[in-house]
Parts: sequence; structure tokens; C-alpha cells
Amino acid sequence: MFIALGGGFAVQATQYSMGSAARMGPGYFPFWLGIVLALMGATVLMSALSPRAETTTISRYDFRILFLVVGSVFMYGFALRYLGLYISVFLLVLVSSYASHEFNWKVAVANGLFLVAFSYVAFIRGLGLIFPLWPSVLTN
Repeated sequence: MFIALGGGFAVQATQYSMGSAARMGPGYFPFWLGIVLALMGATVLMSALSPRAETTTISRYDFRILFLVVGSVFMYGFALRYLGLYISVFLLVLVSSYASHEFNWKVAVANGLFLVAFSYVAFIRGLGLIFPLWPSVLTN
């Protein structure tokens, strides 16, 4: 899967101007990202085919985990406008962390607080994106 997706992105990126490392064109980043993804896939494939590779079995598919993880992403998408970035990211982390078999409230809360701070620094301060930070009822 990684090889196919990475190769597909790299091939599609050649349709755009590449530029150089100093002056990147629109195809430069997707091309090299696709190459790195394909190389990672090749590494995983080679390690899986190695005689020393461990065999693993999956007992059953747990739909609860699927619904919690995918549902938390949908919840984030719908809640961002109304609850703001801080609460939405925190809820996303808490709900998706609950899907783990090794769930721990303290770790989930610490991870949520860290990702809220990281989201603020990276997206608001770093990239200058405009997101509502707090619930809309508090800002009006």
C-alpha cells in the first residue's frame, strides 16, 4: 500500500514544475514525499519477507476501535466551528485515546493538553491560520 501510494504521488507530482531545493516548485514536495513513502513501504515489505520476521495473527476485527477513531475525527470536524480549536482538539485526543486497549486517563489528558498547545503554536502562530480558538458563544 505504501509503495503504491508513494509511487502514485511521485508520478502525479511530475506533472507539476519541480524547481530545485532552493526554489521549490509545486511538484517538489509531493514528489519527494511520495519517494520517501515508497521507500518506507519497501523497507516494511523487505522486513516482512525476512526469514526472521515474526508471524502474527489477528483474532477478530474490533469495530468499536474503528468507530471511536473515525468518529472522533468526524466529531472534530463538526465541533471545530462551534467549540473552537482548543476544546475540539482535546476531545479528539480523548475520544480516540479511549480506543486503545491500554487507555489511561492521565496519559490521554496530558497528550490532549500537549496537542492543544502544539496546534496553537504550529497552526495559529507558525502558519498564521485562522481558526476559532474558543466556543462561539464565548467569543460573541
